[in-house]
Amino acid sequence: MNASRSDVLILGGGVIGLACALYLLKAGVGVRVLEQGTPGCGSSHGNCGTITPSHAPPLAMPGMIGVALRSMLTADAPLYLNPRFDGPRLRWLLGFARHCNWRDFARATTARAAILQRSRRLLAELVRDEPLDCEFVEEGDLYVYRTARKQAADARDHVAVLERLGIEVQRLRGEQVEAMEPALKPGVVGGLRHPGDARLRPDRYAAELARRVVELGGAIETGARIERFGTDNQRITQVHTSGGVFEGDRVVMALGAWSPLLAKTLGLRLPMQPGKGYSLTYSRPAQAPRHALVLREASVCVTTWNSGYRLGSTMEFSGYAEGLNRTRLDALRRGAASGLREPEGPELLEEWWGWRPMSVDEVPIIGPSARWANLVLATAHGMLGVSMSAATGELVAAMIGGASPVIDPAPYAPARFGL
Repeated sequence: MNASRSDVLILGGGVIGLACALYLLKAGVGVRVLEQGTPGCGSSHGNCGTITPSHAPPLAMPGMIGVALRSMLTADAPLYLNPRFDGPRLRWLLGFARHCNWRDFARATTARAAILQRSRRLLAELVRDEPLDCEFVEEGDLYVYRTARKQAADARDHVAVLERLGIEVQRLRGEQVEAMEPALKPGVVGGLRHPGDARLRPDRYAAELARRVVELGGAIETGARIERFGTDNQRITQVHTSGGVFEGDRVVMALGAWSPLLAKTLGLRLPMQPGKGYSLTYSRPAQAPRHALVLREASVCVTTWNSGYRLGSTMEFSGYAEGLNRTRLDALRRGAASGLREPEGPELLEEWWGWRPMSVDEVPIIGPSARWANLVLATAHGMLGVSMSAATGELVAAMIGGASPVIDPAPYAPARFGL
């Protein structure tokens, strides 16, 4: 069987794989993207589309493992751990627990902040210079509080951390928040605005990245489900897919939550689990929020675009269980109804679920494999794949092209896990 050859094969056509392809092409490297579905059809499609340097602090902090274990008793909790026994998930949970300390929290926060802030700047440049038509808006996002207790907890665990990193946070009184956002019900006690954050429509962002990749000479193979690898002398020589056999001088694994399953066939154990998220997409309500919102007590993210409106968030650890969980969707609806005058749009357009690729230390895995000479990993971006996409693409292109990276690649190196 004849194989199609490229300089670089990119496994995965989500925002990470497409951003890697775009930056490699801009550096003069030929690429071919292998995608089992269509570009952006995975977790790139249905997330809330917020670009958030404000999300630098990870979930893993002292006390979080107790929250996760208690969630097993509450199926609609914002963070839910399914009580069903699952060996790989249990190993991941034990590893996650080991990272719930202040030293690892500080290390992860610093690493996440560096790639988030770099990516935020690059995204604005991409949208302007390529250009990308994806409803990109630079007006920050707004955390909304209805209890002083939750606001005080975030002031201690969130604001102080961001301010130490130089990420601006604006503290607002309840009446200020309600004046900024007439879509909110009365009873707001305060808010936090992150002026450096932004938003876009993620499905359109992925489609625009794919368009530019093709325009710049890259190839995108859709319906190409990866079946196995050909290897020789610590190199990946062929990638066998349902759409044919492909070869590349270098291979970039950007498969998101599917990365551990494929990496296992190469003898690599990626310390990752899928974190299932949900969203509801509507036509735009008459009284839509002006800003991207996070309703903190309900842990519901609300994003408005010119073309629509989305409720999202929640984190469910249920392994690779597929399908919609109605309990989780109903929790989104209730959470939105608790804070918004018009919580749902006139027409429900889509109910969605997707797997977020969660690393055990909540830092992405980006860099060359120590096991395979021509493999580069670009995965484990958790809930922040869209936010981190541009800087990941730039970093992978620098590594493959031999350029000096703009950000320090060491915190993201696969070597920290022996990969």
